[in-house]
Amino acid sequence: MSEKSSSSGSDEDVDPESGQPVELGGVLSKWTNYIHGWQDRWVVLKNNTLSYYKSEDEREYGCRGSLCLSKAVITPHEFDECRFDISVNDSVWYLRAEDPDHRHQWIESIELHKAESGYGSETSLRRHGSMLSLTSAASALSATSTSSFKKGHRLLEKLAEMETFRDILCRQVDTLQKYFDSCADAVSKDEFQRDREEEDEDDFPTSTKSDGEYFHNNNGSKEKLFSPASPKGINGIDFKGEAITFKATTAGILSTLSHCIELMVKREESWQKRLDKELDKRRRVEDAFKSAVHELKKKSHYGGPDYEEGPNSLINDEEFFDAVEAELDRQDKIEEQCQSEKVRIPRLTPVPPGDTYSTIGTHRFANKLHSHSSSLSSVELVSASDDIHRFSTQVEEMVQNHMTYSLQDVGGDANWQLVIEEGEMKVYRREVEENGIVLDPLKATHAVKGVTGHEVCHYFWDTAVRMDWETTIENFNIVETLSDNAVIVYQTHKRVWPASQRDVLYLSAIRKILPTNENDPDTWLVCNFSVDHDKAPPTNRCVRAKINVAIICQTLVSPPEGDKEISRENLICKITYVANVNPGGWAPASVLRAVAKREYPKFLKRFTSYVQEKTAGKTILF
Repeated sequence: MSEKSSSSGSDEDVDPESGQPVELGGVLSKWTNYIHGWQDRWVVLKNNTLSYYKSEDEREYGCRGSLCLSKAVITPHEFDECRFDISVNDSVWYLRAEDPDHRHQWIESIELHKAESGYGSETSLRRHGSMLSLTSAASALSATSTSSFKKGHRLLEKLAEMETFRDILCRQVDTLQKYFDSCADAVSKDEFQRDREEEDEDDFPTSTKSDGEYFHNNNGSKEKLFSPASPKGINGIDFKGEAITFKATTAGILSTLSHCIELMVKREESWQKRLDKELDKRRRVEDAFKSAVHELKKKSHYGGPDYEEGPNSLINDEEFFDAVEAELDRQDKIEEQCQSEKVRIPRLTPVPPGDTYSTIGTHRFANKLHSHSSSLSSVELVSASDDIHRFSTQVEEMVQNHMTYSLQDVGGDANWQLVIEEGEMKVYRREVEENGIVLDPLKATHAVKGVTGHEVCHYFWDTAVRMDWETTIENFNIVETLSDNAVIVYQTHKRVWPASQRDVLYLSAIRKILPTNENDPDTWLVCNFSVDHDKAPPTNRCVRAKINVAIICQTLVSPPEGDKEISRENLICKITYVANVNPGGWAPASVLRAVAKREYPKFLKRFTSYVQEKTAGKTILF
């Protein structure tokens, strides 16, 4: 995977003229969905926006999606060193870089764009004028606190009394202020009058002033210089009475304040309980909201890369099995709908236990084929010397091993467990694990009436009809034809989420095993085993599985009556199917074993039914 970028996430990523981060573009793998998995996309980071295109050449057609990074959360993956996730609210992008260095480069560049986006930094706050007013906050708190006191009937009454006292106190202050102003005016007038009298004494020396505050007129009578203040004071104000009232009013205010404080102290415990209750209720609501958001996100992203198979999968074994079973049921339903349009023959008829079949080799009734004997023990292979290619040695070794070991009876072997028995079909399993990966060998035996071993092996090996009966394959192609009897095949299997999609690259060869004596049954064999090929290297899209599979078919013939020719009523094919599969990845052992137990019998029934259908009414192929 190539990375093409215009910056490295450092200070050099900032444009010296504008002060903004420069554009970054390159190829990243993006998780699309659980069907298609990871796909390469051209990703562009520009102007605080992350956009992606199907390829660099398709940029002119517009982006396929974009994220604003202002409130984005970038999370490097805990286990995958090349992966990082970008989430904005409920939208999540799962991205993988070519290597950890490129991941670090992308994360730094995205963080730089985010920092300069105008949110969350001190410079951005100054730029947008978004500073918090402490005064307004304090005012709001004060208003809230004041409003909280207006609870309780007695407290309201005391507050009303406070209002009354305030009005009385204001009137008394006004009255006293008028009195003080009048006193000040009277003092000013007295001083002015004295000044005038002193001037008059200088002008009229004959006038004599008596003791005290009296003086004598010319007629000999006394007259007061200043008239004394009346008991009510100046302008009729009773200063003493007002002072007493003022004191009483202030005392009432203080008493009411004390009473309010007592009421608030008494109600403090009740208020605290109500506050704790409200806080607890709020806490429960917040927890419920967080739980709902978590479940919503879990459902919205269910099917993301964190939920697929692996030791760090977010789903447990039971959920994994339920998801796999649901997907298999869905695929079965689709297959049934497709098959409902076709005319199907009845299901397989098991061999009646009372029937007896001879082991006379059907090669006596077949045309003689040109053959050469091989030196592989007692096994003789048809056209082995003519089927020469670079994998010939491996093919012959596989054939020899299967003929030696696969036909052995496992009924009494304690290491093999009988897991399925339906009529003549029996499926055995031997539990084997290596580094936590299930590698259970499977072996199945079956008997199918009305077909020959050659026909069964022919339809099993022939790639032209593979898609007619194999429902688990998504697509396949022949990578190389080695000979008339051997091909190298690459095939991908349908995704069964949350398991990863699998692909297989294998060599498939068909052989007829020559009998060593006249009583040996006619035997055909197809073996499929994994190989490597330059034209089909492993990809990130699929997990490469390794297989070693063989189907061995022996034809048993019941001699016809009299001079009648052999018909399909006289035929029965004994099938031995063995499979050693390394899934190539991680999945719960219980799930793999349960799926194998479910799928292998269905596979055998489906395939043999197809062979019966295709051969019905046709010439027997020995």
